[in-house]
Amino acid sequence: MQSANIVIIGAGVVGLAVAARISESNDGVFVFEKNGRYGQETSSHNSGVIHSGIHYPKDSLKAKLCVKGNAMLYDLCEKYQIAFKRLGKLTVAIDEEEVDELDRLMRAGTENDVEGLRFLDGEAVRNLEPNVAVEKALLSSSTGILEPDELMNHFYAQAHKNNVIFAMETEVMSISRGEDGYELAGVSVGDKFSVTAETVINCAGLCSDRIAAMAGFDVDRLGYKLHPCKGDYFRVAGKPLVKMLVYPVPKGPGLGIHLTPDLAGSIRLGPNAYYVDKIDYSVQSGEKEFREDVTRFVPKIRDCEIREDSSGIRPKLQGPKDGFKDFVIRHEADRGFFGFINLVGIESPGLTAAPAIGEYVAEILENEVKR
Repeated sequence: MQSANIVIIGAGVVGLAVAARISESNDGVFVFEKNGRYGQETSSHNSGVIHSGIHYPKDSLKAKLCVKGNAMLYDLCEKYQIAFKRLGKLTVAIDEEEVDELDRLMRAGTENDVEGLRFLDGEAVRNLEPNVAVEKALLSSSTGILEPDELMNHFYAQAHKNNVIFAMETEVMSISRGEDGYELAGVSVGDKFSVTAETVINCAGLCSDRIAAMAGFDVDRLGYKLHPCKGDYFRVAGKPLVKMLVYPVPKGPGLGIHLTPDLAGSIRLGPNAYYVDKIDYSVQSGEKEFREDVTRFVPKIRDCEIREDSSGIRPKLQGPKDGFKDFVIRHEADRGFFGFINLVGIESPGLTAAPAIGEYVAEILENEVKR
């Protein structure tokens, strides 16, 4: 049987960031990915937004890792010439109830040490974005966009340079604890395989709860059960309506249907948010829903052509009736799984947080596993 020092399960942007970071000081790192290429699921089906950190409670992992990851991403993009734009974002309110929500977001952002936040009245918003008609807005100047594939290419190249072994088309189907660590077995490029690993890092995204259950965790009791939540996107034809990102105040399980320019300036609408019981990337929403939602703060959208674009699925821990749920990133030694690190529910802002998550996991390895 083959042996490995560390096996990372999943090669989305988080698995790649973890691989790139921990391979700086650890040999024998393997990444198992069930798809034929890295980043084929959640990581390549999102808005590509570099979030600021205003949406998450103080001291949550989402808040801390988003704010840290935001700064790290801009540094990475500039150092390694990864395409990005620091556009800034307007979160807009059209009535008094929504203005109260803006105040809450400002408090959260201030508590989370988000820089560059300020309120704008309706006239100041129109001066920046003539097509946006609102009562008030919260400007977050550290919000931007990047191309997720380029970021993943960077992490993959860094990991590869550090001698990480990537095994694509490799699906883990069983995990058992043994005297020398963990035995992982499954199918790789059509053939059965088994390998022992001293350390396992579960970065399996939409399958992370299944991987945890496979290893012996009671995902229902621990709150690790995922609730896949889908979001569709539409694209606005013609001249771009806005230069910045424009979001409504958040309601429900997502952040609301927003306008996101891509790196070429074209505008996408979305995503919305609805729970699903299977992984299917076809667009299932109607154009009417998107147009009506956005008309509230960009009236000119009524006259625009809107086309189906794409969809994504979030690995949410928050179910339909739940409140806020934080990332799970923890070494499970206290539950009898020394050397097993679970990353579960890494939805938004996972892309922004990815380099900071890599640092966080590296610290866990250094301080708790390899000590």
